[in-house]
Amino acid sequence: MATFISVPLKKSSEVDLVKPLSKFVTMNYPAGEEQTEYIRALEELNKLRKNALGRPLDKHDSSLEILLRYFDQLSAVEPKFPFSENQLCLTFTWKDAFDRGSLFGGSVKLALASLGYEKTCVLFNAAALASQIASEQNLDSDEGLRAAAKYYQLASGALLHIKDTVLSALNREPTMDISPETVGALHHIMLAQAQEVFFLKATSDKMKDAIIAKLANQAADFYGDAFKQCQYKENLPKYFYFQEVLPVLAAKHCIMQANAELHQSILAKQNKHFGEEIARLQHAAELVKTVASRYDEYVSVKDLSDKINRALANAKKDNDFIYHDRVPEVKDLANIGKAALAKATAISPPLSQKFTDLFEKMVPMAVQQAMGVYNQRKAETVNRLVGTMREATNLCNGVLASLNLPAALEDLSGDTIPQSIAEKSRAVVSKGGLQSIEQLIRDLPDLMTRNREILDESLKMLDDEETTDNELRSKFNQRWNRTPSGDLYKPLRTEGANFRSKLDVATHADGVVRERFNTNCDMITLLCKSEGELNAAIPSANPAKTLQGSEVVNVLRSLLTQLDEVKREREGLEGEIKAATFDMTANFLAAMEQDRSINEEALSLSQLDQQYGQYNQKVQATLRTQEELLGKVQTAHQEFSGLKQSNSEANSREEVLKKLASAHDSYVEITNNLSEGTKFYNSLTEILLKFQNKCSDIVFARKTERDELLKELQQSIAREPSAPSFNAPAYQSNLAASAAAPGPGAANPTPAPRTVFVSGQPTQAKVQQPPARPPPPSFTPQGPTFNTGPVPPAAAAPPGGNPPPMAPPGQAQGPPYPSYQGYPGYYQMPMNYNPYPMGYSMPYMPYQAQPGQPGYPGAPPAGQPYPGYPQQPPQQQPYYPQQ
Repeated sequence: MATFISVPLKKSSEVDLVKPLSKFVTMNYPAGEEQTEYIRALEELNKLRKNALGRPLDKHDSSLEILLRYFDQLSAVEPKFPFSENQLCLTFTWKDAFDRGSLFGGSVKLALASLGYEKTCVLFNAAALASQIASEQNLDSDEGLRAAAKYYQLASGALLHIKDTVLSALNREPTMDISPETVGALHHIMLAQAQEVFFLKATSDKMKDAIIAKLANQAADFYGDAFKQCQYKENLPKYFYFQEVLPVLAAKHCIMQANAELHQSILAKQNKHFGEEIARLQHAAELVKTVASRYDEYVSVKDLSDKINRALANAKKDNDFIYHDRVPEVKDLANIGKAALAKATAISPPLSQKFTDLFEKMVPMAVQQAMGVYNQRKAETVNRLVGTMREATNLCNGVLASLNLPAALEDLSGDTIPQSIAEKSRAVVSKGGLQSIEQLIRDLPDLMTRNREILDESLKMLDDEETTDNELRSKFNQRWNRTPSGDLYKPLRTEGANFRSKLDVATHADGVVRERFNTNCDMITLLCKSEGELNAAIPSANPAKTLQGSEVVNVLRSLLTQLDEVKREREGLEGEIKAATFDMTANFLAAMEQDRSINEEALSLSQLDQQYGQYNQKVQATLRTQEELLGKVQTAHQEFSGLKQSNSEANSREEVLKKLASAHDSYVEITNNLSEGTKFYNSLTEILLKFQNKCSDIVFARKTERDELLKELQQSIAREPSAPSFNAPAYQSNLAASAAAPGPGAANPTPAPRTVFVSGQPTQAKVQQPPARPPPPSFTPQGPTFNTGPVPPAAAAPPGGNPPPMAPPGQAQGPPYPSYQGYPGYYQMPMNYNPYPMGYSMPYMPYQAQPGQPGYPGAPPAGQPYPGYPQQPPQQQPYYPQQ
């Protein structure tokens, strides 16, 4: 029988990785070669999962390599996709590896939307398969010993890694097979077996006995730790798997201790300590005797026992006839010492030698998030600089319009359209005039309404699912043990509230733009008219030709020219600021690789200051230049106004020209605002559609999880008893006992009529048959005496009936090995070990008649005894027990 322990594999349900991950890729990466490559990689990942988990695995290196490759790929892909319940929700379902559908061992299966759960279960399967491969190795060959030690240490390291990370990876109570206490016990078992393999390797290589003894002693120590881990955990002994493991561990502990004593005795003989040699051999003999008496069905120690007994007999013979050395007590023997060669393999991906990252070009989510925040900071910086320049330009245009410049300098004739006004009119007409701006104003409400509808529909999906979750939670109470929807949807609701506030701000801004358009609508309409109609609408004034050659006019024109240069400089500067780009991905990746984290704020602010610092200085310089020029323009204009002829017609004309100039500036600004608003609403529509898809995905995942949990609850409720056990009233028991008791004159009870089956239909037998009895006693010629006391007949079990319960066979209690108090080299084991804590029932064997034995005689008349048997005395107690 195999003496090495392996771990069974977990089973997983099928999961489609392609559909949800492809949806994420198409939503977050632009269409093109990169997107196509990522989707192709997702198909490879899905195929890899099917190969690793969707079919039975052979106990071979290639199968383990597939599992390790899948684990490595999960580790590589985990930081690159937002796997979580409220983002990219993928539910993985795994069955308990040890649960056989009994009432013990916790949940049969567990479904979680966690990639960490998937990684934990895959690593558990890798450890289990490694243990199975190791147990299949040929330990008679050097290559087999090396492979077994390697795989046991890998299994030990994987199980230890799960023990340290499972709770943080799941954030909830796991199934018992991957719980910290279970994988901790399995880790000790694998480590002990790896140490035993090193002991076998040292024995095979015929190393020094002192080294072999230390290796064996350490193996015994490891097996003792494993035994304690399995025996003293609350739930593990309930597993049938651990009921079979516990005796093997106890036996292995004794065997390794016996081997340690055997090789240490050889060392004692070499040092001429013959008494110590005998003491150690006696201890080893008692250990293997214990194993042979208690655990012979699990391990065979015949060869080891014969070897120890031969050595002990020779040692006693030599000591009795030659050395006469005193044999010390076991407790007085020196400690053997320990040498631990087996070590748990550290789990640090990649574990596979053939691993290649399918998503090597995709940056981790932490970098993507940092890039998102950086881009937002960059957009804010660009908008601030551009907004500052546009605000300064609008201020400059407003001041010039209030002074009727440059139209006042061009209108010295008093009866023609100023050149600047004519250019502004042509510009408005070329941009579509009044119709284009009215169309943009009509489109905005529809765009805004569409966005609000998408947002409301998304949040309504969350509300409906949360309402259903709350109803089920109030119905099932503690049984409904999944994350509350209210807690899960908090980030989504925060995001939705942010979208709603942006829509409210945009709606208010739309109203301001519409009001401004209404204010300037008449003048914009006038600018859209033909040149003749525009000239007729502008009041005429007396000519002011005397000012055409004035110095102040030349100064104003020079200042206006300089202001135009400042505006053109700003337009060029705005284009440079918008075109400036810098890819921070490399910086964030370097920071993540160096520090395992990204200080996004420090890196972003440093880069933005370096990139836009020079532009900020140029913007501030244009502001100072404009301020100086506007001051000079206002001073020169006062002088120009004093020289200019003043009358009512001139004032009216100048007022109209000011409004036309202002209307042009307003038209340009309103058009820009409406165009930006339209672009904002269209961009927000795409974002809200992604938000809606995210809400739809998580609601669908929650619905799937809800249906699965409801199914499990229904099954568990169906298995529960419908009512608690209760005791019947005392009077019912008394009445039943009275009814069952025979009359005072009855010597023998009348058997109850049996139900016989004829042609598959039960009918009541016409003749009451007595219960079946054992065969009549045999008589010998010597005339034996036989007991004349009452012999109660045995009740026959009806066909198909259950056999009577039998008590389990007695089991040995106490420690599984001889104990010697005070022996320093001996590892004390726990007391009261029972290798069969659950008990067993022997199969019921029906009575078989002997060949040639005659059948039973027919039934006698009612109330008459059977012929040929001693008659029962009248005081005999009835066969059937009284109630």
